[in-house]
This record gives sequence, structure tokens and C-alpha cells, in this order.
Amino acid sequence: MRDDQWLNERLENIWRLLFPDVEKANNVSARFKGKWKNKFGHIKLLRNKNSEIAVNSLFKNTVIPEYIIDITLAHELVHYSHGFNSPLKKLFKHPHKGNIVEKELKKRGFENMIKLEKDFVKNKWFQIYKLLIYNL
Repeated sequence: MRDDQWLNERLENIWRLLFPDVEKANNVSARFKGKWKNKFGHIKLLRNKNSEIAVNSLFKNTVIPEYIIDITLAHELVHYSHGFNSPLKKLFKHPHKGNIVEKELKKRGFENMIKLEKDFVKNKWFQIYKLLIYNL
């Protein structure tokens, strides 16, 4: 079942396997939140100085491939590693300028998943979104 516990286990596995060089400088948790059409996730620094990764709640539905959730978590971990919404030193002025997230993801072995995600967004996401949002 896709719930917040499942999501946090995926986050931990991705971090351990593909981001082992990134220091965990605070508590980082993930949760399903929101039903966004044009956003898959975001990372936020909470008042208590912990970081929270929010993943689109529509992704709880198993019609959404797991690789979409994984690439979303990895994308937010890149932001964390670059010092955005984390206690780590900020490495860049802007979080997406110069395609830095995609470059980092490719360095970490996500090149094929990026292609799958782009195809999913272009050919499937908006139809799935309509089905999910109107069948709630």
C-alpha cells in the first residue's frame, strides 16, 4: 500500500543507494500531500529545521508508475544536496538554472528514468490526472 511509511522507505533506499555521499544534516521525511496538476513534489524546510519532501497525493494510486515517485524523490534529494531547504551549504543561486537538477540526476544514474518521466508527462499524465481528480 502506498502510504507515507512506504514513501519514506523508498526515500531511505534511494538515499542509501544513490546519494550515499550526501550528508543527512537534519531529519528528512516524505509525505503525500496535495493533488497538483503541474507539480510532482517539492521540498520544504520546516520551522523545526527538519526538511519535508511532499509528493503529489495522486501518486498513491497504483496507476502511477513507481519510477515517477522515485524520480520525484530523487529530484527533491538533489535540491537537498544543493542546499535548498536543507541545512547544507547552498551550492547555487537558483535551484534549476542551467539544468543543474537533471545533470545531477544523470550523474547518479537516473538518465533512463528521466526519459521515462518525460514520456509519461507528455503522453499519459494529463489524461491520468483528469481520471484521478474526477473520480475522487
